Amino acid sequence: MKKFFAMFMAAVMLMACLAGCGGSKTEAPASSAPASSAPAATGSEPAEGGEINIAFIGNLTGDYAMYGVPVHNAVEMYFDQLNAAGGVNGKTVNVISYDDKADGTESVNAFNLAMEQNISAVFGSVLTGATIALADATYDANVPQITASATNPGVTLLDPDKGVAGGVRENVFRTCFLDPFQGEKMAEYAAEQGAKTVAIFYEMGSDYSEAIVAGIESKCAEAGVTVVDKEAFATGDKDYKAQMTNVAAANPDMVFMPIYYGEAGLAITALRAAGCTAPVVGGDGFGSVKDYASAEDLEGTVYFSGYAPGTDSVAQFEADYKATFGEEVPNMFAPLAWDACLVMTEGLKAAEAAGLEPGTDEYRQAVIDGMDSVNGLQGITGSYVYNESNDPVKSVAVIKVEGGAEVFDRFF
Repeated sequence: MKKFFAMFMAAVMLMACLAGCGGSKTEAPASSAPASSAPAATGSEPAEGGEINIAFIGNLTGDYAMYGVPVHNAVEMYFDQLNAAGGVNGKTVNVISYDDKADGTESVNAFNLAMEQNISAVFGSVLTGATIALADATYDANVPQITASATNPGVTLLDPDKGVAGGVRENVFRTCFLDPFQGEKMAEYAAEQGAKTVAIFYEMGSDYSEAIVAGIESKCAEAGVTVVDKEAFATGDKDYKAQMTNVAAANPDMVFMPIYYGEAGLAITALRAAGCTAPVVGGDGFGSVKDYASAEDLEGTVYFSGYAPGTDSVAQFEADYKATFGEEVPNMFAPLAWDACLVMTEGLKAAEAAGLEPGTDEYRQAVIDGMDSVNGLQGITGSYVYNESNDPVKSVAVIKVEGGAEVFDRFF
């Protein structure tokens, strides 16, 4: 399938078997994934060929490219396999890819460029802030959008403080669970484990981190758990010695760290150095934390995920991903991206069934309606049905770090 690149891809993208240079459109090699796992072609009567353009907008370079690249890999792999199996109603789905560097302004600029290509839908973005900025733009233009990883309520809600009453971006969907929900689950998990006191370490100004904290605090009192210390750091800070000294002095039964894996590795190392042995619990941003601190310091760490690695439902995906990109699935966002592609394809199928022209307003609305209509669609990370705020109703997978490995424990 054709790959289009909006800007220069950094060396990290070479690992994903992609190539590109600034502003050019580049033909990339077809996926080497086993054909047996390819998505089935859609449409009972194949069309006379044709193309459907969709945009991928996400961070492919920069500090958090370790999230964006696997998401992009899964999107490319899915549509390579789908196209090899006949596409959607005989039409090839072209993925036009843009690097937004996790910046909201870049996301909107990329969207404006993508609209010039008559896109029918948008996949993106990856991190919450950029996704919300993109959602503002797609909402105004009524273009279907889905994200695999942006977990803040503000992605789909116009005014999160008012909930659904404040308005819903009916064109925007996701396959991951929400930040406050993760926080609530953390508090419930602490209570289940017998913890009476907890400390919180979070990132100031981060929509992701602060929303999880809000969920933690909203549920702790109900769960009988007391927050005895709350420490924060500014984006870009790498020295957490002072905060971890304070956490250790508070002597909590458990420590919550609703942050991303890179910072989590540094924080856990500093926590252990400060003499605190309390178990650490993180959110879905902890995926791959095993690579960012010693096995000894991480032992017993727990985080919540939307993906249960090594289970039967994801076995074929994991095998295909390794065959295609030469590495193991690095975190949950790649399989969630695959599921997001499944949901988007349901929308594309609906628009094709209506006999509409790709890239038109009518086609995009039909895609939105088709995505909204999924009910029990089975993905590799669970089944999908959307609530009134366009969020999936899902359980969380508990992942434990044991002997330096991240191991699925149970659903919670």
